[in-house]
Amino acid sequence: MSMGDRADSRRAGGSFLSNVRFLLTCWKVNFASAMEYRISFFLMAGMMFVNNFMWLFFWSLFFNRFPVVNGWDLNDVMMLWAVGAGGFGWASMLFGNFHRIASIVAAGQLDVYLSQPKPVLLHVIASRMSLTAIGDFAFGIVVYLLVGDHTIIGALLFTVAMLISGVLFMAVMIIAGCCSFFMGNSEGISQQVFNGFLALTTYPSDIFRGLAKMLLFSLVPAGFISYLPIGMLKHFDPLFAFSAIAITVLLFAAAVVFFQIGLRRYTSGNAIAMRG
Repeated sequence: MSMGDRADSRRAGGSFLSNVRFLLTCWKVNFASAMEYRISFFLMAGMMFVNNFMWLFFWSLFFNRFPVVNGWDLNDVMMLWAVGAGGFGWASMLFGNFHRIASIVAAGQLDVYLSQPKPVLLHVIASRMSLTAIGDFAFGIVVYLLVGDHTIIGALLFTVAMLISGVLFMAVMIIAGCCSFFMGNSEGISQQVFNGFLALTTYPSDIFRGLAKMLLFSLVPAGFISYLPIGMLKHFDPLFAFSAIAITVLLFAAAVVFFQIGLRRYTSGNAIAMRG
């Protein structure tokens, strides 16, 4: 290895460690900021936790009348909500701005992130923590403890399922948010994508048929989240698991590339802003 290669290797390693330290600092600051208002923190997280359980209550009424629907029972739907809410929860806790990119770009608020020597996308999404998302994440863990597989393999699969869910949420919303680079203010489009994607992840994928199901596993990849309780947790399907991981990685890579392309078109909003 040449001296230049060694220097590049050290810089890459240093950059990676620097970004890890930066992330840890962001999370520490975000959490400290949230804890400044403890009552608000616990109320917002608690309300989301209760709200999710209310949806499960309505699903329990449905399955009390129809115990099995297309191979899905109440426990499967509970795990569906655990994976979806848990994945969205950890993503919004650690990278709470991932679904606000459209509004940040439209308002010209990227200036503050561009002025600092950190990866712009990483800085943007990690600079905020969603308080309600903590309730989502806690809900996912509690439901898993209630009805999930508590073996080591079961716990690992549930963890992977939540990782897939969270990264898919981020990838889809980053891509939707980046439309603001090309279309101007696309907050409405981004919000509609968010609401639609979120809704589709809360229904068993097997209730869809034909073209709708095809779209659910292609154009709107919510199916890769909504089928996780069956294809990965209940009856492990290696092909589905590989497909879900591959699509998640590809979509997130596409989101990063799309953001970088859009960043070249960004026009400063001349906004004066400060971050602590």
